[in-house]
Amino acid sequence: MNKFYFLKGLFLCFLFSCHLPQKNSVNMKTSLITPFEKDSSKTATYPEIVDFYTKLASASPFISLQESGETDAGKPLHTVVFSTEGVFTPEDARKRNKCLLFINNGIHPGEPEGIDATMMLLRDLCAPRFRDMLRDIVIVVIPVYNVDGCLNRGNFSRANQNGPEAYGFRGNAQNLDLNRDFIKCSSLNALSFNRIFAVWSPDLFVDNHTSNGADYPYTMTLIPTQHNKIAPDLGAFLEGKLLPFLYREMESKKWEMIPYVNSDGSPDGGIYGFMDHPRYSTGYAALHHTIGFMPETHMLKPFPDRVWSTYAFMESAIGFLHLHGPELMTVRKAAIRQTMEAKELPVQWVLDENQRDSIRFKGYEAKYKKSEVSGFDRLYYDRSLPYDKEIPFWNVFKPTLSIRIPEFYILPQAYREVRERLAANGVQFRTLQKDSLISVEMYYIRDFQTTSRPYEGKYLHSNVKVEPVTRQVLFHQGDLLIPTAQPLKRYILETLEPQATDSFFAWGFFDGILQQKEHFSDYVFEDLAADLLRRNPELRTQLENAKTTDPKLAASGEAQLEWVYKHSVYYEETHGLYPVGRVQ
Repeated sequence: MNKFYFLKGLFLCFLFSCHLPQKNSVNMKTSLITPFEKDSSKTATYPEIVDFYTKLASASPFISLQESGETDAGKPLHTVVFSTEGVFTPEDARKRNKCLLFINNGIHPGEPEGIDATMMLLRDLCAPRFRDMLRDIVIVVIPVYNVDGCLNRGNFSRANQNGPEAYGFRGNAQNLDLNRDFIKCSSLNALSFNRIFAVWSPDLFVDNHTSNGADYPYTMTLIPTQHNKIAPDLGAFLEGKLLPFLYREMESKKWEMIPYVNSDGSPDGGIYGFMDHPRYSTGYAALHHTIGFMPETHMLKPFPDRVWSTYAFMESAIGFLHLHGPELMTVRKAAIRQTMEAKELPVQWVLDENQRDSIRFKGYEAKYKKSEVSGFDRLYYDRSLPYDKEIPFWNVFKPTLSIRIPEFYILPQAYREVRERLAANGVQFRTLQKDSLISVEMYYIRDFQTTSRPYEGKYLHSNVKVEPVTRQVLFHQGDLLIPTAQPLKRYILETLEPQATDSFFAWGFFDGILQQKEHFSDYVFEDLAADLLRRNPELRTQLENAKTTDPKLAASGEAQLEWVYKHSVYYEETHGLYPVGRVQ
C-alpha cells in the first residue's frame, strides 16, 4: 500500500483511521516492536508471539495474558484480553454489560496476517487516547489458535502465496484442518476453543485468513456469517447496517473490499455467497448467535499489504462497536429470544439460484494460453486488461429441511464424546435420577451416504433419511435430559438432529448403531421362517407384494429369507435406531 495513506492517517482523528502504529512509552518503543515491523517480510514465530504478549501484559494494565486450554501440540492455548476498565473475565464482562469482540488468529498458520496485525493493534490500543472510546468494549484474542501448525514452520507449503519468508503449516499435530473441526472437535484445540468461545459468548467474531483463487485487484475479501441462517433480525442487522459500515470504512482507508470471490470459474461470470456450515468458524459462531467474519486477504498481494489491510479491518470492526455496540447487543438478545420461541427451525439450506443480485467488481480479463507444462490450454489473468463492471451475485440460501423442535432430547450417557461437546458449549442439561420408562419419538436411519475416503479424520455422512417412530424406552439413571428452551437451541438442534449437515451423527459419533450385531444360520432359520409365514398370513401377503415390486427379491431365496427375518420379532430393533429420544 502507498505509504502516503499511513502518513495521511496521522492527521485523522475520527475513530480509528489509518494511523501509523504508535507506542505508549519508552519501554514499548524499545521492547514491543514486532518481528514484522523490524522486517516486513517476516511473521512472528510462536515463541516470539508469547514473548510479545507477556511483555505487553507487563507493560499495560489493559492487557491480560491467560492460558485457557490445551492443544494437540502439548502447548497451551493462550487468550489475550484487552479492556481499558480491567474487565478480564467473562463473568465481569456480562455483569458490566460490555460489548465483546472475539478475534481468532493462526487457524491456518501459513496465513499469518492476523497474528502480526493483532500484535500491533492491541499494543496501539493501549495508548491513553483510546481509553474512553473503548470503555464499553472488551476484546478477546486467541493470538495463535493452531499452535501445532505454527511450530511446523517452513517456506514452501503455500506455493501460490506472496510471502512471508517462512510460516507455519495448515494442518495441526494430527494433520487436521482446524477450520473443519469446530463442531466435531477431533482436536484438543477445537475443544478448548469451544469452551473459551462459549464462556465469553461474544457479540462479534473475526477469524483472520488468506484466500486462494482468482486474480483481482482487491487485497481484502470478506466472508460474513450467512445471513439467512441466523435469526431474521440479526441477519437484517448484518446486511443492512454492519456490512455497509465495514465496506465504507475499508474503502475510506484505501483498502477497498469485496465479498469473498467464490465462483465456478472466472469471477466475471458471477460469485456466490459462502455457506458456512458449523464445521467452519463463522458457522459455528452462528450457533451461538454471534455474527462472524472471515477476512480473506489475497494470496498474490504483498505480505505487508495483507497485514495492514487485516489491521484496518479489525480497526473498522472496533469502530463499529464503539458507535453501534449497544444496538448490536440488543439485536442479538432479541435474536436469542426469537430462536428460543421458535417451534421449528431449518437444518439444511441450498443456494437460491433464482434470487440474483449484482455487485460492482474490479477484475482482470481471464484468458487462455498453451501450458508450457502440458501443452494444453491453461487459465491466466491478464493484468494489462483490467475491467470494472457489474457481475451477478447470488447470496440467498433457502431452507430445504426444517425440524419440529421437541421439548427435550434424551441422550444415553454411553455417548460420552457427545456429552463432552455439549458441556463444552455451555448446553444446559440434567441427568435422570432413576431408571425411567419414557414415551419418546426416535428415528430409524433408513439411508445415508458416506464419503469413500476420510475427510478431516472422519467418514462424513450426508443425505440422511430417517423414519420416525414413537415408543416406550427405558432410559437409565445418569442419562441426559436436555431442554431445548435455552439460548443454545440452534446448537442443540444442529448437533442432535441426524439430518443436519454437521450433526454428531453425520460426523460418526453414533456409527455403532449402523452395524447389525446378531444374525441367523440359513438352514436353521428356514424352518422358523416357514412357520412364521404359516401362522401369519398377513406377513405372507406382504412378502408376495414385495416380490412383485422387487425383481431382485423375487429372484433370490436368500433375499426372501432375509426379508422375513427383518420383518420378524427376531430382528434386533436397535439396528439403525438413532438412540437420542425426542420428548414432546
